[in-house]
Amino acid sequence: MDIRKYSVEPTSKLHLRDANDELMYTDEGKPVAVNLYGPGSKQYARAQAAQNNRLLDKLKRKGKSDQTAEQRAAESSEFLADCTESFENLEYDNLAGRELFMAVYADVSIGFVADQVAKYISDWSNFTKR
Repeated sequence: MDIRKYSVEPTSKLHLRDANDELMYTDEGKPVAVNLYGPGSKQYARAQAAQNNRLLDKLKRKGKSDQTAEQRAAESSEFLADCTESFENLEYDNLAGRELFMAVYADVSIGFVADQVAKYISDWSNFTKR
């Protein structure tokens, strides 16, 4: 048996939920979603390597791993942005691309978005071939 028949897709779409756990839609009824690179993709592997390198650099500079809540949020936002291919039907201050991703993930008032994305991309089953 060729084990590759169990390989996963590199990307998957997450239909976002609001803070009340309701699916989010635009006023026109379009789903608000994010397309993500999963754990079986090269982009995810690069994002994880970059995250690990940032941690190692910090340890080398300071000799300790303590970090503030703001630093932790910034690092998490970097990782999630690196794992994001695109948003669908989502706007934030006319930003686009990586700037948009970073702004959304760093905004604590909509922290439920970053929480959903982090949980989603950590589950291989969300990227199985359908």
